[in-house]
Amino acid sequence: MKNESEKGKTLRSRIYELVKEYYEAEHIKAPYKEGDPIPYGGRIYDEKELIGLVGASLDFWLTAGPQTDKFEKSFASFLGVKHCSLVNSGSSANLLAFMALTSPKLDEKRILPGDEVITVAAGFPTTVTPIIQYGAVPVFVDVSIPTYNIDTGLLEKALSGRTKAVMLAHTLGNPFNVKKVKEFCAEHGLWLVEDNCDALGSRYCLEGKWAYTGTFGDIATSSFYPPHHMTMGEGGAVYTDNAELHRIVNSLRDWGRDCWCPSGCDNSCGRRFTQKFGELPLGYDHKYVYSHFGYNLKATDLQAAVGCAQLEKLPRFIEARAKNWNFLKEELKKHDADKFLVLPEKEQDSEPSWFGFMLTVKESAPFTRDDLVASLENNKIQTRMLFAGNLIKHPCFDEMRKSGKGFRVAGSLANTDRIMNRSFWVGVYPGMCEEKLAKIAAVIKDYVKR
Repeated sequence: MKNESEKGKTLRSRIYELVKEYYEAEHIKAPYKEGDPIPYGGRIYDEKELIGLVGASLDFWLTAGPQTDKFEKSFASFLGVKHCSLVNSGSSANLLAFMALTSPKLDEKRILPGDEVITVAAGFPTTVTPIIQYGAVPVFVDVSIPTYNIDTGLLEKALSGRTKAVMLAHTLGNPFNVKKVKEFCAEHGLWLVEDNCDALGSRYCLEGKWAYTGTFGDIATSSFYPPHHMTMGEGGAVYTDNAELHRIVNSLRDWGRDCWCPSGCDNSCGRRFTQKFGELPLGYDHKYVYSHFGYNLKATDLQAAVGCAQLEKLPRFIEARAKNWNFLKEELKKHDADKFLVLPEKEQDSEPSWFGFMLTVKESAPFTRDDLVASLENNKIQTRMLFAGNLIKHPCFDEMRKSGKGFRVAGSLANTDRIMNRSFWVGVYPGMCEEKLAKIAAVIKDYVKR
């Protein structure tokens, strides 16, 4: 904190020492033992996150402040992008990333109601929700198994004269085929939005150069919800190399205002009372001029302080996820689990930062997905579906399905339906020790061989 007194500094130091003691007394978990629950994900932290959180509370920044600024700069630097905006969730990040592309400031490139956005139905709903809520039309194409990403051979089939963008997630950390998607977008002048919420730290090699997912599109998003690659409780980020999109995102995030001064700052441009906007009187206070219909989707400095501590751990989190995924893959292959299960495969030219280990029960198997999931859950091993499975089958689509309006399907969604009926995943997060992973593999192997 700026201008802290000597007494304040001394007290802060004592508080931090007590926080560390408290962490060691109350937060360190006992080693795993047989019979303990095995969650699919969770928070991995130490005293540094608690100290950051307490330090921000002592500074009493109750909204975005210095920790937010530090996190945005550090996160952008880690990824290798120019601009980052911290927001209150990954879903809000997706909302802002899409809505930025509807801004009137983009002229003829803006997405308008009725325009189409190519995406997939096998994923999380908030990749698609902003498209529908705005009045654009999602065009769903099928995915490939065992990568569980978009079947890029269907892109041309999905294209129409109204197509304006492609908005896709890297499924469970596995990068989609960036090369083909980027080439398609470049050829047809389309925006590319990367939902990177489940793939932070994944890398892809394009034209001989490795880069993180989230840096290939026009704009991208991350989530910092507890099961994700790093956390600040709630929280998300929107990032881009495009300065104009960055300013639009910040406007939409901050009530739709036109002013770019940080909260608490006035007249950074020196023209606060001298400009003309819309039909407002000349010189109307620029801090209260609104160029978009926006929201308040900011995060807090308390969250950002936790994020700063987590960001330091991110490289080893990424390494652990890859190690854990590889352990499960080798164990299941070694014991011929692939006789009845489709084992996941990484995308060519990629290094995934895995969010989960995906399995699909083959049609020839003498058991169902639900049978195997029940066995795992009965052994206290958490499982998860691939989120919506097939999003358009959900109740939120009832009205659109009945009317035949609001979305379009290009081709069939055969693999998407296969995932809905036959697929699930288990965790590979850094809290997985080898004993937990071995237990997961053993339950699956024993069930498959029985």
